[in-house]
Amino acid sequence: MLNICGCLVHAMPETTDSVIKSINAAEGCEVHACENGRIVVTVEDTETTRASDQIMDMHQIPGVLTVTLTYHHFEELPAENEAHSQPSA
Repeated sequence: MLNICGCLVHAMPETTDSVIKSINAAEGCEVHACENGRIVVTVEDTETTRASDQIMDMHQIPGVLTVTLTYHHFEELPAENEAHSQPSA
């Protein structure tokens, strides 16, 4: 299952660099843009962590003021569709 979320993270401007470093260090998270403490992030499920848990974890990063979910998309991947359509033995 592909699960991807787009988030806007608002951080205190003086902590922006350390917040970005923390977000990029998390598996499944990627920073795409930043301006004046506003950080655009995508978050995807990984094999060990759900995107929703990663978003909640971002709230705990020192300097983060808010994390807002702005986009959410999920769908079955083609390989999963094939696996579900295989006849049982």
